[in-house]
Amino acid sequence: MASSSLFALIDDIATLLDDVALMTKVAAKKTAGVLGDDLALNAQQVAGVRADRELPVVWAVANGSLVNKAILVPVALLISAFVPVLITPLLMLGGLFLCFEGAEKIMHLLAHRSSSAQHHEELRQAVADEAVDMLAFEKEKIKGAVRTDFILSAEIIVITLGTVAEATMGQRISVLVGISIAMTVGVYGLVAAIVKLDDAGLHLCNQAARWKQAIGTALVWTAPWLMKGLSAVGTAAMFLVGGGILVHGVPLVGHGIEDFAATLGWVGPAVALGLEGAAGLLSGAVVVALLWAVQRIRQAVAPTVA
Repeated sequence: MASSSLFALIDDIATLLDDVALMTKVAAKKTAGVLGDDLALNAQQVAGVRADRELPVVWAVANGSLVNKAILVPVALLISAFVPVLITPLLMLGGLFLCFEGAEKIMHLLAHRSSSAQHHEELRQAVADEAVDMLAFEKEKIKGAVRTDFILSAEIIVITLGTVAEATMGQRISVLVGISIAMTVGVYGLVAAIVKLDDAGLHLCNQAARWKQAIGTALVWTAPWLMKGLSAVGTAAMFLVGGGILVHGVPLVGHGIEDFAATLGWVGPAVALGLEGAAGLLSGAVVVALLWAVQRIRQAVAPTVA
């Protein structure tokens, strides 16, 4: 009897772990949009930092990210335990914010191409200027990156919470903690690898073997394009993930897209994904336009009030 109870307990634990693993996998897929943007943003945050200080800065931001998640996870669990009705609205707000952030990035890129190059040149000059307090410069970089991470971590936690809303409290805790740790280790491990990619390339370029020099040259050439590629993929994923959340948050629209995609055969899933991305892009553009209109109105009213 005792042995059968033990095996039943082991089976229950295995089932629980399997469910947690499955929900964690689903949550990871839904947070992919934030992950791509998180990688690009945090790798860009160390721009201007001296090469020998890049990894310490990444480590400091990673520690800040863990603190952010240590705050956000308990708050998310309290919401799911006491006011679960807020989960769907928060999830919708998270999806809308993803779409807004993606649209804002596109608008900023189109409007500030020249200023971006100027900003990079200012960073390069700051590093070369011995009069600049690099310790203060690093601290500002770290603070900015941790603030950015808090927003992105909040998005990840909200999206994950929506995925496990119907699960038991134990499963919710396991998935949220698992996603938090996996995302932090994954993101900042990859960020560390990305920011040192060009250094690895330069090291190989100085080797005697031609094949090492060829690999080094390829790495040096690839590093900036990898950063741009990550940023582009992250932005596209924002619209796909955010749009998917918004579409499925309105059952009539979500089921309508699913039913339409089902009539298209094997291309149906791609069409559904494209429609969700288009919905995300449109939603983000509307929010950006509304905020721009409000800002213009406030600027027009301010002189009159003064």
